[in-house]
Amino acid sequence: MRLQISHETVYRFDPPMRGVVQSHRMTPSQFEGQQVIHWSIDVAGAERGASFRDGAGDWIKTVSLLGPVSEVRVMVQGVVETRDLSGVLRGHRETVPPDAYLRPTEATQPEVVVRALAEQALADAEEGALARAHALAGAVADAIDYRPGETAAGTTAAEALTLGRGVCQDHTHALLAVARVSDIPARYVTGYLESGADGGAHEASHAWAELFVDGIGWIGFDAANRCCPDERYVRLGSGHDAQGAAPIRGVADGLGVEAMTIDVSVTPETQSQSQSQSQTQQ
Repeated sequence: MRLQISHETVYRFDPPMRGVVQSHRMTPSQFEGQQVIHWSIDVAGAERGASFRDGAGDWIKTVSLLGPVSEVRVMVQGVVETRDLSGVLRGHRETVPPDAYLRPTEATQPEVVVRALAEQALADAEEGALARAHALAGAVADAIDYRPGETAAGTTAAEALTLGRGVCQDHTHALLAVARVSDIPARYVTGYLESGADGGAHEASHAWAELFVDGIGWIGFDAANRCCPDERYVRLGSGHDAQGAAPIRGVADGLGVEAMTIDVSVTPETQSQSQSQSQTQQ
């Protein structure tokens, strides 16, 4: 499948900042499941800085803007050809060992509700590492209903499990937490999803988990949609949690109010109609 992607992020500052520096983890990953046909990242008025591939295999670009900066507009456009590998991250080059992803973060602490769900899921799981991973993903999907607007960026895995509602970020943090407490390396993945017309729970700008299964490698699990990533998914990058894997990270020099708007469109290249998402955070 060829997916056409348009992703615009706009930051507005009041009053203007003296300067802004950003790092962008917004270039699609290189592995057998996807090939970039063309891709561009434009930031109006920005000076380009260093670009490098980190130990996780993600391509990072940096930019800076001198003030006064009242607005930063990041525009990503491109086409990616994808194929279904049943969630397996085959052919991806990286140097970070899987055990590095056993470390919990503030968002994925192994609290009582996390341990209880992991124990319950694995008690009924079939034998084998892959079956254990599927059991944990299924348990998280059952424990958290997809319900936008009821959690926040800082909601932890334990809080989402206690609430029983959330979005893809909450499903992913919960799956990371139950996997790590079960001694399965797990990491947060950001990317895009062409939602199509199946009526499932989708966000065009999306997140899911990857669990490391001995004998196979990294495998993606999207608990929010009860599936493994297929040809509808485009993988950008990964981290220990949502903060570490964020497509855009930045520092602004100055005091004031920051507002952010995001607009994402992901559609098959042959279709004229797209699935879009608009979101405003302040």
